[in-house]
Amino acid sequence: MLSVLKKELRSFFSSATGYIVIGIFLLLTGLFLWVIPGEFNILEAGYANTDGLFYLAPWLFLMLCPAITMRFFAEEKQTGTWELIITKPLTTRQIVLGKYFAGTILVVLALIPTLIYFYTVSYLAEPIGNVDAGQFWGSFIGLIFLAAVYTAIGTFTSSLTKNQIIAFIFALVLCFFFYYGFDLLTGFVSSGTKMQFVENLGIYAHYKSISRGVIDSSDVIYFLVLSTLFLELTVLKLKRSL
Repeated sequence: MLSVLKKELRSFFSSATGYIVIGIFLLLTGLFLWVIPGEFNILEAGYANTDGLFYLAPWLFLMLCPAITMRFFAEEKQTGTWELIITKPLTTRQIVLGKYFAGTILVVLALIPTLIYFYTVSYLAEPIGNVDAGQFWGSFIGLIFLAAVYTAIGTFTSSLTKNQIIAFIFALVLCFFFYYGFDLLTGFVSSGTKMQFVENLGIYAHYKSISRGVIDSSDVIYFLVLSTLFLELTVLKLKRSL
């Protein structure tokens, strides 16, 4: 697994892919939070918080994560290198996990520089340091879990096709559905209990819960189960195609 992980990370950073992905994410968040006038602009808000970052990031991840994962297996199948990989002394699960963790690490690396936003806002606060640190770190951890799920979904969709564009679009649609689709479905449910059940099937409810600054075990289990589900589906799909 480690050999695959290292290979993928080298592939990301030996070309422009890794730098472009991280650069675009930081550029867009920086522009929306500090430059472009609007509801997300920290300087215009009049109070010290980074809520804009944690509202924007999940939507940016909808593009970022599929862009990272679309080549995982689609490219291997298209170029014919998949046949070479499966001859190595690695199980299908080890190959999948190696690629998955490489993609997740890349997304986390894109997130780390955003920590400067927290310290900048903390310095700008009146008095200095008057920010809700618990909410920030809860939201930050929530984004990592969110990235883990999106990457698992993207890994799965990449195993379904040889076409990277199709893998990207399929991942984008699935990620959107699991993030916000269940919330939209609650509009068709009349019962309050059923509404809450449907809402809790989606990512948004659990991400929102963690973002309050309290990490509930049920939210953590949800993210871990959903990530594992799509990784296991990826393993099954690849085994069936051998």
